[in-house]
Amino acid sequence: MIHQIKNLLCCSILLLTFSSCAVGQRTAKTLPTEKEQILKELDAQFDKYSDIAQQIWNWAELGYQEEKSSGLLQETLKEAGFTIEAGVADIPTAFVASYGSGQPVIGILGEFDALPGISQQATAEKQAVEEGGAGHACGHHLFGTASAAAAIEVKKWLQQSGKSGTVRFYGTPAEEGGAGKVYMVRAGLFDDVDAVLHWHPSSSNGASASSSLSNKSAKFRFYGQAAHAAGAPERGRSALDAVEAMNYMVNMMREHVPSESRIHYVITRGGEAPNVVPAFAEVFYYTRHPEMQEVRSLFERTVQAAEGAALGTGTKMEYEVIHGLYNVLPNVTLAELMHENLLKVGGVNYTSEEIAFAKEIIATYPDKNADIKDAATVQPFEVRRRGTGGSTDVGDVSWAVPTAGMRSATWVPGTGAHSWQAVAAGGMSIGKKGMIVAAKTIALTALDIYNDPSVTDKAKKELVESRGEGFVYKSLLGDRMPPLDYRK
Repeated sequence: MIHQIKNLLCCSILLLTFSSCAVGQRTAKTLPTEKEQILKELDAQFDKYSDIAQQIWNWAELGYQEEKSSGLLQETLKEAGFTIEAGVADIPTAFVASYGSGQPVIGILGEFDALPGISQQATAEKQAVEEGGAGHACGHHLFGTASAAAAIEVKKWLQQSGKSGTVRFYGTPAEEGGAGKVYMVRAGLFDDVDAVLHWHPSSSNGASASSSLSNKSAKFRFYGQAAHAAGAPERGRSALDAVEAMNYMVNMMREHVPSESRIHYVITRGGEAPNVVPAFAEVFYYTRHPEMQEVRSLFERTVQAAEGAALGTGTKMEYEVIHGLYNVLPNVTLAELMHENLLKVGGVNYTSEEIAFAKEIIATYPDKNADIKDAATVQPFEVRRRGTGGSTDVGDVSWAVPTAGMRSATWVPGTGAHSWQAVAAGGMSIGKKGMIVAAKTIALTALDIYNDPSVTDKAKKELVESRGEGFVYKSLLGDRMPPLDYRK
């Protein structure tokens, strides 16, 4: 049967649907006409979407403060014919843009928050736009823009084809530590969605079925008693001592946690002057592991360390959970489809000017070891069910809806996320080219899903099997409200 389908596809480029197994055997010249049209449309609008992304890059707004960035994307989608529902899930900058009716419902995720303290110009030399300012070191200005572009192209296709189906763009704030998507999942905004597609900026191209680390964070606040540190130290109870005691106990705990665990912290408040016993101190903790159940346990042990520190230093402690994320649940059915479309789209090809820029960036790496040609290639497909490295609030979405993601080379090969080099590339043409690769791949993948209803049936069956019998979603955040001031 598969061979018959392949033969039929090779005979006619007018066929409107084709199976994922056949995609990898086709060349760009034999793509169906509808897909060719989408690729041409996105190429033709490169400048338009580049300008939108650049504006968001310039604003560099932090989590839950992305008023202008969110507003620009809402305006762009509204002008394209989408219905906008703003301020969803009790988050002013979160929104859902919808077009169409009926099934399947395909959600496309878009992020737009920046990171603090990593301002950088679009140059190959480290130079801040504003010292201590924010910067798009994770490329979310590209993320939100490309996803909006893909959603708009899918909307056009639905309108022209007369196909039944709904496309939704989810404007998801505060991915960087604010867990915006978790509140949106908790609010039921994904309950009727059949498939979710997303992407992320990177230094390479790929669409493997990969997991991530589950993560729970909190700010631990200690309250002591101020006193003159030299004149009457016996009257003081140091909140900073409590923070240091907690950190010491957690660091001792590292020997006795599963080896895949990750625990990190930063002291956000440590006192005001050396000669004043600190009456208040705060430390911000992340606990991570490939499995969210293990994160629950690690977090409770961290809380116990904080309680012990307070007891031992005569201080009082309270903590505020800031975010909690599930690990991403890979969906091979959707990931394979996305991978095949990425192969058709291809990677990022540099001009001579971009090659010169890339060489200067690579020269700033400690090992100076990266291959510029990697930007033009697509990494082999893999299935990685145990997460390593970072965390994302896409994880909670993936436990609620079959979800697939990809990455594209918006950064120079070898660039790490959350670096000034990532900000620089994201503010010039290399980042914009990678953004269009993502928009094309997401749009083509959505078309395949609309054209073949069996894809979502298979993806949902896989999701149920992966979650296990009796799974009931319970957020790691509990019932707390979104921390809208966590970056202030």
